This record gives sequence, structure tokens and C-alpha cells, in this order.
Amino acid sequence: MNPIVYGITNCDAVKRARAWLVDHGRAADFHDFRKSGVPAEALDDWIAALGWEPLLNRRGTTWRRLDDAAKAAVVDAAAARALMLRQPSVIRRPVVRWPDGSVTVGFDADDWARRLR
Repeated sequence: MNPIVYGITNCDAVKRARAWLVDHGRAADFHDFRKSGVPAEALDDWIAALGWEPLLNRRGTTWRRLDDAAKAAVVDAAAARALMLRQPSVIRRPVVRWPDGSVTVGFDADDWARRLR
């Protein structure tokens, strides 16, 4: 089984991650949030594995464009989940489901190299 990289095609972090995989001769499946949406069951798994806070990208333009009330409403996993399903680009990227079933968020070349040995 290949890792599954979840993200958005034009995201710089996703571009770096996918290029790293190619450069290291590693195959991975790609799931584009914009084209295919966020699988609700997968999001539930990510939240269970990582917590909702690491998944929520509070530095991105999608978060900054939210009104203050929408931002203030994100106080727990249920509220964060609802927002991430409505606005997938608020999810920090890339999210990766590794062949061993573990999940990571963000791109860390050293960690990825260890995982793919």
C-alpha cells in the first residue's frame, strides 16, 4: 500500500512533499481536497490520531478570511470538524496516511525518510 497524501494541488507544502516523494522514488496516492472534498471518516481518524488543533491551519488565508464569530466558534473538535468539512483549505497540509496506518500532518523530510525505509 502506498501512503495517501491529502491536500490541495497548488499548496506549496504539498508541492514540496510530492516532489520529495518523486525525488526519492516513492509512489504515493494523492487526494485533492478541492476536487474530491474531505472524506468525513478520514477526518474523524485524523482528529482521533492527532487532535483537532494540529490540523487547523490558523496561519493560512482561509482562516484569516473567516469573520471573528466563525473563528471564535472553533472551540472543540466538533466545531473544528464542521469547519474543516465546510472549508477544506483550513486544514494544515499535507495530511498523510502511512502504510502502517499512522497519520501525520505537515512535511518533515527527515521523518518521512524514516517512515519510508
